[in-house]
Amino acid sequence: MGPFTLAVDTKSSSIISSDACNRKIQNLQLETRKCFASVSMEEEKPFNFLRILFEGLIAGGTAGVVVETALYPIDTIKTRLQAARGGHKIDLTGLYSGLAGNLAGVLPASALFVGVYEPIKQKLLKLFPENLSAVAHLTAGAIGGIAASFIRVPTEVVKQRMQTGQFTSASHAVRLIASKEGFKGLYAGYGSFVLRDLPFDAIQFCIYEQLRIGYKAVAQRDLNDPENAIIGAFAGALTGAITTPLDVIKTRLMVQGSANQYKGIFDCVQTIVREEGPTALLKGIEPRVLWIGIGGSIFFGVLESTKRLLAQSRPKPSQDSKAD
Repeated sequence: MGPFTLAVDTKSSSIISSDACNRKIQNLQLETRKCFASVSMEEEKPFNFLRILFEGLIAGGTAGVVVETALYPIDTIKTRLQAARGGHKIDLTGLYSGLAGNLAGVLPASALFVGVYEPIKQKLLKLFPENLSAVAHLTAGAIGGIAASFIRVPTEVVKQRMQTGQFTSASHAVRLIASKEGFKGLYAGYGSFVLRDLPFDAIQFCIYEQLRIGYKAVAQRDLNDPENAIIGAFAGALTGAITTPLDVIKTRLMVQGSANQYKGIFDCVQTIVREEGPTALLKGIEPRVLWIGIGGSIFFGVLESTKRLLAQSRPKPSQDSKAD
């Protein structure tokens, strides 16, 4: 009986050791998944497209209106710097010219962008492996930018014409542009706008999301509002500096009106470089980086706060559904 008892004890010890080893491996895998909280943790939640779309629309619209109102004067100065040819001085009066009409376009455009971006991002994160999460963010940002461009471009055309003193009201601008230049006048510079905004949206949101993933992996917790704002400021300022030449080209094409000084994107670049030098493509970079850096801080701070409030206001599942 003695040897038999010893054999049973040894087997039990082996089973216990194996179970403990398996538990350690499972815990290690769980800890690894927690490091990618913004990717893996969301995969365990059911995908509700309509809810994500609705919350994205509300959060995006709110963030867009807040940041546009706060930083509109800086944007006006930037536009006037880029539109000025040669060494002409810019006018610093009427820095809020066209704000009301611009907000009428910013609200639906920002809402549409985030409303499209959020569900596509979450769907792509489910399809792609964790090491390709940046591709999901880049793709979702570009698709969101395309969707929003159909509202953004007419809004931007009217805004910049008013900022440069061509019109006194948004309604007056729309009527005159449509009568003199046709419907396509409202989409002047569409190609350069998309050329600027698609890489801008994709790069900015990718940098922001990747920095958040890395920060959460190190901090082992969710980010607070100031941390989201700081990351948003860095992502915005860096992306704004990179895309300044594209922004200058877009501005020149949009404000030229019926004069048609430039025949297209490439002609615009060649004319600017030939007449004003290559450095003219960096006109307005200081206010642009300042504007987008601060704007990124406000936008992403408000965006994440609004998303969190909307998530907290969701109806909680009943005890019966949990039991099922």
